[in-house]
Amino acid sequence: MTRLIRGEIEAAGGWIGFERFMALALYAPGQGYYCRDDRQFGQMPRADGSGGDFVTAPELSPLFGRALARQVAQALQACAVHEVWEFGAGTGALAAQLLQTLDALGCAPQRYTIVDLSGTLRARQARTLAERVPALADRVHWVSELPEAVEGVVVGNEVLDAMPVALLHWDGAQWFERGVTLQPGGAFGWADRPTGLRLPVEGPFVPGTVTELPRIAAGFIRTLAARLKRGAAFFVDYGFPEHEFYHPQRSGGTLMCHRGHRADADPLVEVGLKDLTAHVDFTAMALAAQEAGMAVLGYTSQARFLFNCGLLADLEAADLRERAMALKLVTEHEMGELFKVLALGAAGTDFEPIGFAQGDRTHTL
Repeated sequence: MTRLIRGEIEAAGGWIGFERFMALALYAPGQGYYCRDDRQFGQMPRADGSGGDFVTAPELSPLFGRALARQVAQALQACAVHEVWEFGAGTGALAAQLLQTLDALGCAPQRYTIVDLSGTLRARQARTLAERVPALADRVHWVSELPEAVEGVVVGNEVLDAMPVALLHWDGAQWFERGVTLQPGGAFGWADRPTGLRLPVEGPFVPGTVTELPRIAAGFIRTLAARLKRGAAFFVDYGFPEHEFYHPQRSGGTLMCHRGHRADADPLVEVGLKDLTAHVDFTAMALAAQEAGMAVLGYTSQARFLFNCGLLADLEAADLRERAMALKLVTEHEMGELFKVLALGAAGTDFEPIGFAQGDRTHTL
């Protein structure tokens, strides 16, 4: 991984933007963090230090997928579509939960398509589905890119945060793009260059501010808007609306690294061995969707969304251990407030998603 990036920096004249660095660190074929193996997901790090870097909601509790499935079921019916598309399906736990619950509701999709770049994760997803929903596993298919036309309900849990971001640095007088260079001895180091890139807000910004610009995630939303001919999309992730994302007090940005359930802020070491992630600017995602012709159907906290989708009744029927794990999905100091849900509809979509019946925050975007 290190040799690969060093070679690219040298070929580029000694500097690459962080956006490119992050793309290589995460997705370089056979070398990037998400393309080497399937060890990333787990509630606890393994004793040998080889895995379990973080845990996502479907691994915490199957009640997450059960609640989300009720929203997917409504969208399938309202949009008159018969396929579910999931981006970045991780271990396959969410796909299994959605298929199992949709089948119980009598509306299992005719086809469930997973878009994932990692061959090792695809294999793990196939094993998970074969074990948990064997009767429906043959409905699942994998692709590495979207076709020209899509009709269906799109789901993305912790996908947008894993898309590479550009880094901008404000020195008090002008903006610079932050990139990566080689230091004596071959270690990676930071280097800034003047840039024409600008944030969507004017500030004021404290000198020394470093923040992210989600160009690739916005581009992904625009591509989805162009391809989704009928249906809706639901994205669950941690992040903020624009006025919170670029708040002057958030002068260090949101870029973080995760390994072994520990977080750090130095993406230039242990490259390829740890996750790199940035919080989502949900305003940017909503605007990209609207400008491309999609409708914003709702935006709220994960806690409010899950309660709107019936989580409370699920908790009442759960045992003590199940409740304890599921509560992490909705408590403010865990995932309930930091995580948000954004719903988008293809052009012409007109229905009111149940997940936003109470506590919709679209007006804050």
